[in-house]
Amino acid sequence: MNQFDMGNPVFEVYVIAATLLILKVMLQGWMTVYRMLKTNSGWASPEDLRKGFINKNPHSEQLEVNDYVDRSRRLHRNDLENIPAFLVAGLLFVAIGPTLWVAKALMYGFVLARLAHFTAYVTEQSHEVRATFYTIGSLIVVYMALHTLWAVIALQ
Repeated sequence: MNQFDMGNPVFEVYVIAATLLILKVMLQGWMTVYRMLKTNSGWASPEDLRKGFINKNPHSEQLEVNDYVDRSRRLHRNDLENIPAFLVAGLLFVAIGPTLWVAKALMYGFVLARLAHFTAYVTEQSHEVRATFYTIGSLIVVYMALHTLWAVIALQ
């Protein structure tokens, strides 16, 4: 059986997890845009102050940090720092043929950890709470990478 075939249930788990995480990254960017438009503030670049269809009355205060907008921007950056590593590690993990229950626990566990991190960040929980969910997700990716490396080294 080809490991990267939809007939492989482990690959199916990866596809579901990866798709959810890709949507998370992309929708987070749209959340930032929504917050910028809602508050008419938190713009990122000086050229954003040019008069246009969206910004009809630009003013210099629009470039000041708005925590409501910036919180979403920080979430987006955090996703971009963590989710790509999962996408690569997860695909490599599929290649070594792990058991289905291990793949489900790790991959869905990572998705849940990212959603919990998002919830903690949006609801302004303490750093310790956010860090707990970050750590869970990070350890999952590290485990998948090490497990994959070990499996490949053992084959040599």
